[in-house]
Amino acid sequence: MLVSDVDDPADPRLDDLRDLNHSDRRPDLPGGRGLVIAEGTYVVGRMLLSRFRPHVLLGTDARLAQLRREAAEEGWDADGRAGDAVFLRADKELISEVIGFRSSRDILAAAERPAPLPVDDVVAGARTLVVLEGVNDPQNLGALFRNCAALGVDGVLFGAATGDPLYRRVVRVSMGHVLRLPFAHLPGTPTTWQRSLEDLRARGFRTVALTPSADVPLARAVDADKVAFVLGAEGPGLTEHAMRACDVRAAIPMTPGTDSLNVATAAAVAFYERARGAEPA
Repeated sequence: MLVSDVDDPADPRLDDLRDLNHSDRRPDLPGGRGLVIAEGTYVVGRMLLSRFRPHVLLGTDARLAQLRREAAEEGWDADGRAGDAVFLRADKELISEVIGFRSSRDILAAAERPAPLPVDDVVAGARTLVVLEGVNDPQNLGALFRNCAALGVDGVLFGAATGDPLYRRVVRVSMGHVLRLPFAHLPGTPTTWQRSLEDLRARGFRTVALTPSADVPLARAVDADKVAFVLGAEGPGLTEHAMRACDVRAAIPMTPGTDSLNVATAAAVAFYERARGAEPA
């Protein structure tokens, strides 16, 4: 990693990290430059350990030292992982002026989007998968990936009408785990993508629709060698078309008077039940 001091906010080397909160100039817009942005030492560290290799980093000297220290504590070399990326060292004021807001994280990184992973790469060798339909909220997407990483989910598959998993806020909320957990997009339109659930069934997965209108207890639904949880958006939930394509419908037991949980919270409960059932007696 090459460290270079910068004191001019107009320096063109800063362009890939400029105007992060501007709705039509953000560098992470898929239709624009489509860059992947990491913020904070931990998330930048997850990026350095992922297939999303940054080409430019920006931060204070203190955050650079922290990144190096935390990497060493985890047993890897931050400079080695960064390769020939440049670290633009600046003060807090310049960073705030460039990114468009004041941030306490004081370190960022930008990477090009690599080619999407094929579905086969995500499914191969997996025992627990998540399939999402219409989940668009960045907070929920980020929390889902963080829950997946914490509770042993092997990969995420996106049905139609789902949000961008590489949006800056998703990356931040996921604590960078969206960069490390494999994900892929299933083919098809909002009314045809569900055919891919049959492909998962043919690979030995039990497809479990999480829905309050369930016919199988959650603990029994996840008692299979391979499980694919199918979740819908906050509010509308799964479409009937998606639920009909699943093997079983399962619900989380709740006290009377509550109709549902936040989708990321419901997912965490289901993942835990799956992980708990897999623990040795």
